[in-house]
Amino acid sequence: MNQSSTKNIDFTPASHRIAILHAAWHEDIVMNCVNAFKSELVVRGYDASKIDLIAVPGAYEIPLQAKLLAKSGHYSAIAGTALVVDGGIYRHDFVAQAVCDAIMQVQLETEVPVLTAVLTPHNFHEHDEHKTYFSRHFVKKGTELANACDQAIRLTEHAKSL
Repeated sequence: MNQSSTKNIDFTPASHRIAILHAAWHEDIVMNCVNAFKSELVVRGYDASKIDLIAVPGAYEIPLQAKLLAKSGHYSAIAGTALVVDGGIYRHDFVAQAVCDAIMQVQLETEVPVLTAVLTPHNFHEHDEHKTYFSRHFVKKGTELANACDQAIRLTEHAKSL
């Protein structure tokens, strides 16, 4: 099949509902990602009232909630964001890996894009320098997450229209 002969679809960003799940841990930092994500999507033509912000206790709870939302049929995409820090044991690496693997599985099973800005910095410490750095970094990641979300919705809609 010649892929250049695919039908043209009229894409209307404002018609799409999106969820962003955010961990309550380190919420002062994580909300920078959420706010930048929402702002960037609005700039791209998405309706702010159709971007649902949903708090979860921590990163580990993101995949189940993402799956339930994806299965509802109400969302064109779901994003998750969290800051998983090294508390002096190796648990953070296992949590981050489990979350990323589960998020990938959710999108493969449901055919709804599920994106992640679950970050696991090395050597995070609860002092002003790190809080300031990661707060700024999460703004950048929120913008990048919105870009990926927009592209994933468009690609998915196109692929499903073939």
